[in-house]
Amino acid sequence: MARPITLFTGQWADLTLDTVAQKAAACGFDGLELACWGDHFEVDRALAEPDYCQGRHELLASHGLKTWSISNHLVGQAVCDKIDERHKAILPAAIWGDGEGSHVQARAAEAMKDTARAAAKLGVPVVNGFTGSRIWPDLYFFPPTPQSHVQAGYDDFAQRWGPILDVFQEVGVKFALEVHPSEIAYDLVTAGAALDAVGNHPAFGFNFDPSHLIWQGIEPHRLIDAFPDRIFHAHMKDTRLFQDGQRSMLGSHLQFGDPRRGWDFVSVGRGDVDFDAIMRSLNRAGYDGPLSVEWEDSGMDRDQGAAESCAYLQAVAVHPPDQGFEDAFAGDNA
Repeated sequence: MARPITLFTGQWADLTLDTVAQKAAACGFDGLELACWGDHFEVDRALAEPDYCQGRHELLASHGLKTWSISNHLVGQAVCDKIDERHKAILPAAIWGDGEGSHVQARAAEAMKDTARAAAKLGVPVVNGFTGSRIWPDLYFFPPTPQSHVQAGYDDFAQRWGPILDVFQEVGVKFALEVHPSEIAYDLVTAGAALDAVGNHPAFGFNFDPSHLIWQGIEPHRLIDAFPDRIFHAHMKDTRLFQDGQRSMLGSHLQFGDPRRGWDFVSVGRGDVDFDAIMRSLNRAGYDGPLSVEWEDSGMDRDQGAAESCAYLQAVAVHPPDQGFEDAFAGDNA
């Protein structure tokens, strides 16, 4: 089970896709996970231009690369969020429009349906992304927060995402929510609650990302073990913990890269994530999709980070055996 190693292009969207593909090929990646921003994968063009998707494949192939997924995190975030001025910075102008919350949410929902259709045209089986959440800001239960308030958040998610997921199912594409703070699912309990909310919709599953779980005190591979049939995609991203008795796991309202934080993202292999345990859990789950590097490290040059992340994953990959090691003793002479 040799899984392809890909690079998520979201952190490279300031560069053209051709430039990113050239860099990724030089690092040894097998392909790219295309972000739906920058010029990497444009949903509207994919739906409007007959040759656009084939052109994306041809561009990647010219560098010896393929694609197995696309990602539309930024637009997906606006579907369930309580919209404020921060969203304007991450959304396309056409989605932001007049900035009125319910209008933004409605446009984002339609754009996610179009993303499913565009993915089908591109011929990839998975769209990764965010859902947003109206109840994430209510994480700490004060003022006292009744369960009915929480349930209303899951109901809102189901009402908004149910029709989107139906389109995904119609076109044969799956939506993989990145289990992540600020989303409707951010740990194992909330992942189960999100699945329940949409009635275990067959098009809804998870983009596994260990970096967002480990700082919460969760062993990341436990998510894979808990939902083996719902792991539709896997991000490879690392986090280093700095819990020293005075730094908070909540981030202290400090930007990434600030040395006063209690944790921070680092290049793959330089943090506290146990990637060996992850590889073995992915094997047990039968996951054969990409291992997609989402590189984020405020203290490192990204070209260095991409190259070393690819090399690290090539070295740490655990390929399941075709027989048990003891089978060598089971022959006629045993």
